[in-house]
Amino acid sequence: MEYAARNPKKFGGIFGLSGGLIGETISPKNYSGNLEGTDVFLGCSDVDPHIPLQRVNDTEEVFKKLGANVTKRIYKGLAHTVNQDEIDFVAALMREKISDNF
Repeated sequence: MEYAARNPKKFGGIFGLSGGLIGETISPKNYSGNLEGTDVFLGCSDVDPHIPLQRVNDTEEVFKKLGANVTKRIYKGLAHTVNQDEIDFVAALMREKISDNF
């Protein structure tokens, strides 16, 4: 995610499964460029012990500022893991992108 935010261009998709941008603090003013409508998925728990909810919210703000099409899903009480809803969303988006290119 950090690479894409610092090197914005049109990507096939960016997926943050229990993740976010890195650093002590996240500020949209530290990022510039255009992701040209790249689809970004952020999925995380509201109580993830490694990824604070504010980190996910700040990451969403940065990607929106960079012109991404952001989908964020916060799951109540989920541990630091990936769930079936996230897998299904990412798989569907990947199928869509692949079929668009063929």
